Amino acid sequence: MSNEELFGNLQNADPATGLRAAVALRRLAERVEATHVEAARASGWTWEQIADALGVSRQAAHMKHGKKKETNDV
Repeated sequence: MSNEELFGNLQNADPATGLRAAVALRRLAERVEATHVEAARASGWTWEQIADALGVSRQAAHMKHGKKKETNDV
């Protein structure tokens, strides 16, 4: 889905279309966040620095993103 389609679908009066667009937007945001957390960790950022940037606790940031990295390393 292109950005234009996504934006149009978010404004669509049909709830089903709008909800599908909201799901697509949420998935995109999650991918963007994960990509940048991974880049921050690779650059030496601490979980506290990442958490501050995300506006969450250190534990929340590590719980959400730390396990994925540990699983990929095994």
